[in-house]
Amino acid sequence: QVQLVESGGGLVQAGDSLRLSCAASGRAFSSYAMGWFRQAPGKEREYVAAINWSGGSTNYADSVKDRFTISRDNAQNTVSLQMNSLKPEDTAVYYCAAGRYSSRYPERYNYWGQGTQVTVSS
Repeated sequence: QVQLVESGGGLVQAGDSLRLSCAASGRAFSSYAMGWFRQAPGKEREYVAAINWSGGSTNYADSVKDRFTISRDNAQNTVSLQMNSLKPEDTAVYYCAAGRYSSRYPERYNYWGQGTQVTVSS
């Protein structure tokens, strides 16, 4: 069982950067694939990025590729999302998730954090 807590969100201007962090508790963090998802008001949850258990394989949604970077530090039990060149359309609540497999689909993840708000103004 894993518990996840996101942090690092805030209000920024277009073009700024933010780094989101997700702290995990549990004995087997390194066994889980991790993902980041986001949800804007009135919209369904959207895939952002994923990373496998070792950190050797990453994947990104087309909308964030070349701007966002997902990474993990298994020694610290954390996964991060570095977000550069932020756009107003990036505004959403961002969630980290843990699951057996790295996937673009939220139903493949078993554990979820509470989310952190990211707001990008123009």
